[in-house]
Amino acid sequence: MELLMILIFVLGYLAIAFEHGIKINKAASALLTGVLCWTVYILSETDKELVSSQLAEHLSTISGILFFLLGAMVIVELIDAHDGFDLVTKRISTTDKRRLLWITCFITFFLSAILDNLTTTIVMVSLLRKIVEDREDRLLLVGMVVIAANAGGAWSPLGDVTTTMLWIGGQITALNIVKMLFLPSLVCLLVPLLLLSRKMKGKVQKPVLENHNHLSTTLFERNSVFGLGIGALLFVPIFKTVTHLPPYMGMLLGLGAMWVLTELIHSSKDEVEKGPRSVNHALRKIDTPSILFFLGILVAVTALESVGTLHHLAEWLDHTVGNITAIGVLIGFLSAIVDNVPLVAAAQGMYDLNTYPPDSFFWELIAYCAGTGGSTLIIGSAAGVAAMGMDNINFFWYLKRISFWRP
Repeated sequence: MELLMILIFVLGYLAIAFEHGIKINKAASALLTGVLCWTVYILSETDKELVSSQLAEHLSTISGILFFLLGAMVIVELIDAHDGFDLVTKRISTTDKRRLLWITCFITFFLSAILDNLTTTIVMVSLLRKIVEDREDRLLLVGMVVIAANAGGAWSPLGDVTTTMLWIGGQITALNIVKMLFLPSLVCLLVPLLLLSRKMKGKVQKPVLENHNHLSTTLFERNSVFGLGIGALLFVPIFKTVTHLPPYMGMLLGLGAMWVLTELIHSSKDEVEKGPRSVNHALRKIDTPSILFFLGILVAVTALESVGTLHHLAEWLDHTVGNITAIGVLIGFLSAIVDNVPLVAAAQGMYDLNTYPPDSFFWELIAYCAGTGGSTLIIGSAAGVAAMGMDNINFFWYLKRISFWRP
């Protein structure tokens, strides 16, 4: 049973990787993989109630991630619809590719530590669409945004879900993780940034914006929507810290506030005039297939977690490898293939705080490797999956141009 589930997962993984070759949308492959894994699991178990309860428990976590993603996408779409990003793009006046690369990466690196790597990626990909016309240039920048977002999230207790897990679990403390991982995370960004800088030469071509004079926004509308939207995103980690509610609750609170604001701003307009700037229109415009892709991937991984595959893998690493540094590095590479959340959860279950006390080297290494290792493959992190869906990045393009960088 477990071997069959692994086989289904591998075949689904290959179908996602060869999306363009087999001409099947990656969301369809991911959904089939996830449902088939759970189907095999429940058919092979006598205790159907146990499997159903495990699925329900995982779905509570998965739905939180999806609601978070949905809320962030709609907020970003509303800002974009009200030309709010023009306030930023007009200040990024440089057309030099190399300078734009450095500006984009450092904004992403520090913003992901305040927000989180997923939200930051959504914001930065939306910005790059407004700044860079050439698709190849934009994809290189988006690839570096994924690396910068994951690197920036690793050194902050709020920047990456695995770092947050370790923080909540008591394995790390906030100030220590910032102190110990800031420089390593910065190096993780600077090395690929310096390599890619050698290739980024010349000027970028900015997209020609269509004329929407009949739907132009006022300065008040742009400023108010942009201010509330960014404020709502920044408020999410504060809301979580104060209330201890999941992050998606803070995101939905921000979306509700944005919804009220846009309704009040456009209350005097007819449906045709305010249509493109309404929440209803934003919900139709966001990339639903990328959300379903995310759902399928997470459902498939949780099936392997429920059957014990990932825990067995962690135990095998412990008994075979033994060295904690090597285990941390391997977990980093494995997080590029499967979700880093169950890998870190398995590590938390295997090693108690008596074995490795809070702020020990092992937990810092796990936070760093699990947070940054997902950048190795485009589907290895939430930031990568979001970028893949938003800009339709091919798996093998990322593998050749980012994972195995070539000059």
